[in-house]
Amino acid sequence: MAASYSDSGARQQVPGRGSPKQQVTNSIVPKQKAPDRFDSRPPDPKQPVTDKPSPKQQVASGPTSKQGAADMWGSQLEILRSRALNVSPASVLAVSEQIDPYRGDPNFMTSLARGLAVIQAFSQCQRELTVSQITAKTGLSRAAVRRCLYTLNKLGFAASNDSRHFHLLPRVLALGHSYISSMPLAAMAQPILENVSHILHESCSIATLDRTDIVYIARANVTRIMSIDLVVGSRLPAFCTSMGRILMADLPAERLDEFLARVEFKRYTERTVANAEKLRQILRLVQRNGYCIVDQELESGLRSMAVPIRDSAGRVVAALNVGAHAQRVSLQDLQVRFLPHLNAAAQELSLVVK
Repeated sequence: MAASYSDSGARQQVPGRGSPKQQVTNSIVPKQKAPDRFDSRPPDPKQPVTDKPSPKQQVASGPTSKQGAADMWGSQLEILRSRALNVSPASVLAVSEQIDPYRGDPNFMTSLARGLAVIQAFSQCQRELTVSQITAKTGLSRAAVRRCLYTLNKLGFAASNDSRHFHLLPRVLALGHSYISSMPLAAMAQPILENVSHILHESCSIATLDRTDIVYIARANVTRIMSIDLVVGSRLPAFCTSMGRILMADLPAERLDEFLARVEFKRYTERTVANAEKLRQILRLVQRNGYCIVDQELESGLRSMAVPIRDSAGRVVAALNVGAHAQRVSLQDLQVRFLPHLNAAAQELSLVVK
């Protein structure tokens, strides 16, 4: 008789003697596992939808097969790559926790929030995801994820070639294009960025603030200086980036306090300033100088300088920066050669901001 364990942890005897691998598998895998395979039929509306997977669902999503092991490796690779790229994985985890505070609000559409969370689960590192992977990344239930994927598939935003691995379709770009096209700054910035980038022979970008991150809304790329290609829509932590500090320095005191309370301070390099009080001192200096230099705090070997882009009322609405290799461009070069060109471009961009 082979020993096994029930869900309650009680030891019980089962007939037959399998291999050790079979015994382990039989002891942790439920008999009925929710399939990842996409069903083209509409989901049963009577099926309950919860924001968090049940314990059995969590077990079922573990590496119980070669594909499961591949899914687990993909998730681990995403986390490791996120750390290497200085992007916190917390921004895509526990989406259900972000939805919870709005429970009971009659004007809050939970289903829309879930759908947006599923879209944001996809990334450059993982362009194809299974139901299990999306469940693990968002904290939503498998049933909720399947309903979202079904809806996105019917609307032309997502698809699957094997009914298991899903990917986004080009129609998703329409969501971001609506924002970009409605922003005069983003629409008019590219020629100016290209000109500055050509003069300085370095990559230049424009970003705005979104929660505790900066989001790139325009970029002229000359050389790849980071471990990932930055594009429009890329996100980086604000507290340790030059554009982020420019935007933070213009926040009112009360909003800055709230902002710093939400920041997850992490040391990305030995130079990273990961202390709120020291960061406040830097922000006061940034506000007084009118520019910000970050020297290898986000990634070793990367130096960047940023200046503010203001609207007609003098409010900072975005930041313009240039990034360069530390071995090629000194701090003095940034202040003497780069700063005048950045200020000139920022003033030109301010003319198109209402």
